[in-house]
Amino acid sequence: QVQLVESGGGMVQPGDSLMVSCAASGVGFRTYTAAWFRQAPGKEREFVASLWRTTGRTYYEDSVKGRFTISRDNAKNTVYLQMNSLKPEDTAVYYCAADNHLILSSMRDPRQYDYWGQGTQVTVSS
Repeated sequence: QVQLVESGGGMVQPGDSLMVSCAASGVGFRTYTAAWFRQAPGKEREFVASLWRTTGRTYYEDSVKGRFTISRDNAKNTVYLQMNSLKPEDTAVYYCAADNHLILSSMRDPRQYDYWGQGTQVTVSS
């Protein structure tokens, strides 16, 4: 069992940076694939970024490539999402997710993740 708690959301202006964190509790979190998803009002939850459990390789949704960076600190059991050059269309609730039974082809499907945080709101507005 893994429990996930996000923090660090807030309201920023276009072009600003923000980092959200996901603190995990439970045994063996470092063996889990960790990911960030987001959901805007009236839209489906969408994949943002992931960090694969075995290789440490990172993957990103096209619209955030070059702007967002996912990372993890295994000593702190924490996953981060650094968001730079934020745009109004990045506004959403950001969720942390984790799973240790994913296959690579299903990594972008939120239905494949067993563990979720409660979400943190990120609002980008002038």
